[in-house]
Amino acid sequence: METAPHILVVDDDHAIRTLLGRYLQEQGFRVSLAQDGRHADEAMASQQIDLVVLDLMLPDVPGLDLCRSLRTRSQVPIILLTALKEDVDRIIGLEIGADDYLGKPFNPRELLARIRAVLRRTASRPAAVDPQTQATEGTGPVYCFAGFTAKPSTRELADVEGTDIQLTGAEFDLLMAFLERPGRMLSRDQLLDITQGRNASPFDRSIDVLVSRLRRKLGDAGSFRILKTLRNGGYQLSVPVEARAASRSADTP
Repeated sequence: METAPHILVVDDDHAIRTLLGRYLQEQGFRVSLAQDGRHADEAMASQQIDLVVLDLMLPDVPGLDLCRSLRTRSQVPIILLTALKEDVDRIIGLEIGADDYLGKPFNPRELLARIRAVLRRTASRPAAVDPQTQATEGTGPVYCFAGFTAKPSTRELADVEGTDIQLTGAEFDLLMAFLERPGRMLSRDQLLDITQGRNASPFDRSIDVLVSRLRRKLGDAGSFRILKTLRNGGYQLSVPVEARAASRSADTP
């Protein structure tokens, strides 16, 4: 029997924390609760957590600092809970690796939808695989572009020298949206729908932040040679893309 995803809710408000814990358990999730950064770190160290719901206002450590710390140690998906006026904090949170955010006050059903969407996107992230076994499997296509190689089956990106480039789940999903639609103009609404399964609000800048992050990691910041910004439109992958069958093994004839 498949084990239910384990959600860690980090919020110093006892009422909100308890309400969310009870609601998510009723929806079939396993839930752990933490009132501050110290308890969150203890939960992450002692349990297998599949997703973190993180309030930015914590008593012992700024939520952004905890988000940054979690991202340096783990690729666990993170959904931020923010006050409606904290636009700067939301943007910074996305820049340092959060997968999504939700403004307070919010409907628990919307948080549930965000959690399920993020878990669906990250469900294909592979567990550790024996290198020899992985080399002979050769599953799925490999995308080559501008000297980079992207492997959707293992969610890996490497540069021309074979050096791994670490992408968050949200960044890799965005890259795949472009690689599967080379040359097409993709609006912010389309990208948000493709990568996160939701519509943009009038002031939602999450896609712009993700594009900026992806550009930096591709060495495209400032040049916009790979990802072009189209005025009053959106974004476009402007380099050729070659989709190849994954090689099964270097020794396979």
